[in-house]
Order: sequence, then C-alpha cells, then structure tokens
Amino acid sequence: MVARGLRPCWTARRHGARHSGGVTTERDDTSGVAAPDGRSLAPEGAGDEEAQVIVVGAGPAGSAAALHLARAGVDVLLLEKSAFPREKVCGDGLTPRGVYQLVRMGVDLDAPGWMRNKGMRWVCEGNQVELDWPRLGSLPDFGLTRSRHDFDDLLAAHASAAGARLRTQVKVTAPLTDRAGCITGVAASRGPGEQPVRYRAPLVVAADGASARTALALGLERDARRPVAAAARRYYRSEARTKDPYLELWADLRCPHTGLDLPGYGWVFPLGDGRINVGLGGLPQRRRRPVDLRAALEHWLPRLPPDWGVREENADSPLRSAPLPMGLNRRPQYRRGLLLVGDSAGMVSPWSGEGIAQAMEAAETAAEIIALALARPAGPRREHALQQYPGEIHRRWGRYYRLGNLASDLVFARHGFRPLLHPRVMASPPLLRALARLLTQVTDGPAHDGIDAVLHALLRLVPAPRR
Repeated sequence: MVARGLRPCWTARRHGARHSGGVTTERDDTSGVAAPDGRSLAPEGAGDEEAQVIVVGAGPAGSAAALHLARAGVDVLLLEKSAFPREKVCGDGLTPRGVYQLVRMGVDLDAPGWMRNKGMRWVCEGNQVELDWPRLGSLPDFGLTRSRHDFDDLLAAHASAAGARLRTQVKVTAPLTDRAGCITGVAASRGPGEQPVRYRAPLVVAADGASARTALALGLERDARRPVAAAARRYYRSEARTKDPYLELWADLRCPHTGLDLPGYGWVFPLGDGRINVGLGGLPQRRRRPVDLRAALEHWLPRLPPDWGVREENADSPLRSAPLPMGLNRRPQYRRGLLLVGDSAGMVSPWSGEGIAQAMEAAETAAEIIALALARPAGPRREHALQQYPGEIHRRWGRYYRLGNLASDLVFARHGFRPLLHPRVMASPPLLRALARLLTQVTDGPAHDGIDAVLHALLRLVPAPRR
C-alpha cells in the first residue's frame, strides 16, 4: 500500500490543474484528436503536440539523443528555443572521442566545413611539444574543428532527417507533471508572439545546457562542492594559422591582477576557413575568487607571434563567455521521467573542459535505455529500465570524473596546468602521451597498449563514487 502523494509514477493519474514551484500539474485534457498510434493530428507545429519522448534543447546532446531515438523508432519531439543557425560559446574542437560519436550519427566528415587535426601542441614556459592522436582500435586517429554556428544546425538537421520532429523558437517554461510529481510533458511559448503551447510525453530528456532550467524545476540542484568553470573565446582572421594541423594549448598563463597561475589554459584552434578560435578557460581560484577572463586574454594575446595576426583589426567576433558545469555536478541523472544529458547534468570533463563528446555519448546512452524501456509496458518494469541510466553513466565515467574532480581541487584550481607540464615531463614523450590520453580520455578498452593498461589500472584504484 502506497501513501497518498507518494505514489510511484506508474500509478499516478492526472486530476486537477495547478501551478507550483515552476512546475505545472495538470488534469487529463481530452480536447483535440489523436491518431491511433498516439500522435497528434494537429497541423505540424501549429499547437499542442504529443510524442513518446520530448527532448529539450537542440545542441549536440539534444540532437544526438533525438537522432538515436528516432532511429530506434521512437516518436520524439526536439524543442529548441532559438532559430538556426545560432552562436554558441565553445572552443569548437573535437577530440577523437567526439569524432567517434559523429561517425555513429552518420555525419559526413568529408563534407565542406570540417577541419581535421593530427593532435595537440602543448606550449609551456618556452617549450612546445606536438602529440599526435593515438591509433587505437576503437577511436579515429584524428580530431575535428567546426564553428558551433553551423555545427549545431547540422546535427539538428540530421536528427530531423532521422525522423525527429524539430520545433525551433520554442522556449520551454516549465515541466508538466501529474499529482505524483512525474513528468507528463512541458509547457512552452512558441514563436515571436510567445504563443502558449503544451507538449506532452511520458519521458523528457533535458538537454537545455548550463542553465538546467528543466532539472531545477524538478528539484535537481547542482552539487555546490563541484566547481563551475568559465570559458571565453573570440574569432580572429589568421591565414597563418587557420590550416594548422594541431590544436594548440598554452599552459603557462597568468592572471594579470594577481600574478597567479591561470587555473586553466588557453587555446588556439584552427577552423580552416581563414579564421582561428582563440580562447581560454578557468576554474574558480582558491576561496572561489572569479577569474577575469577578459583581462587574462588581453594579457596573453601579446605573447602570440605577430605574424599570426591576432590583433583587434583582425577580430571576427566579439569576446563571448559561458559557464562550464563540470564533474557530474547534478544528480541523479534520472528522476520521475526526466533524464539529464550534457551540460544540464554537469558532464563537462574536469580534466580538460571538453563537453561535446561527453554530451553526445551520454545522449546515445540515454536513447538506448529509453528505447528499451519503452518496449516494456508502462509500470514498474519500465521504471526499472529507466533507473539504469544513472548507473550506466557512473559505470562509464564515475571513477574518471571522481579522480578528475580531485585533480581539479588540488592542482588545476590552484596552479593551472603548469605543474603537469614541468620541463622534465615535456622532455619525456611517453609521459606526455600518457598525460594527454588521461586528460582527453582517449583510451581503448580492453587495453590497446601499455599506456591504456596503466590508465585502466589507475582508475580501478579510485573508489566508486556514490550515485
């Protein structure tokens, strides 16, 4: 016997309608006509719609989730608050782990717009070393860059072509729940006129970025012990570096106001279209002092070679910044019909600040679990399947992120990456290769070589984090 108000989601019935804490609780609404398979027969995008799954946000996480769901035969609505193409603050770089996800999505990597790279170039205290991406059995041996201005547009188009119903200029305002607090859809406003609309589904994937509004509305708060880093980037026209075959990273930057090491690194990423992406990311310093990214960037840019052309007259965009929620800082990743992917779950790597690969990987995992769950009848068996999602995320990343969070607290937030790139380390190719693969999680399983074996053994020593 279950106490009233604490019923499991599968026993809940919708009665009454009220608003509470940013969540809309609704009664059954039998207005409108539905097709025999449950889909709305309203004109496309004209009003309220129904689906099996709603994905909120059409960034890499949301589009990947929608694509994989649609390919599995799931009726999915993909809601995006903006119109494409749109800007997004990002380094625009993908490691082989991210490239692997694009291959799985069927993206044509030989089409115009992609810039391939061979690896990373680390710069620290006058030394520089080039490290090629390893040749592993399970991952590509190259990375990619592409501006998020059309990268997100391309992924959303792929999701739509796979069968997802893409709706742009739809701002989700609150989740819809039943009396038991379980997801029944989302309330939104659509178009320039902000027309109120409701989208209904028993499952919602929150891919709405660092704001995590959907998760917050259901009481999924961020773990305040985990840092939220910040990143800033600007585009410059630079024919000298736009075709550079390496992603360049600078580990010896300073905070100009304090003289302390920047708790992060700077980057110069080639885009292949006449431009480069120049930026930096930083963690909160000790005692959580914010990092002045604009001042740090202005302090660093004069160190770049003059022939690169990184100066004001060659700037191709304003300086833009954004938060980076790191270290799996929001959990559980599933609750009451809501699954969190990407930045909304704080999936940015605490080791490198990379987030796109993790977002797409988690999205595919969520889609697989949802598809299997929907094959079961609504009720405890379906709920049991959905509860596997947090466990799978922690199986893949739990120990790696826990060790990364520790490194972030003890090293990166205090001294940046300079201690890792000591001159003795820079002079040792094996050590550098191992470090690079640890920072980017470019490893094979089972172990492909000695470095893989060492990294796997290291992670096995890390206690499993609590879910």
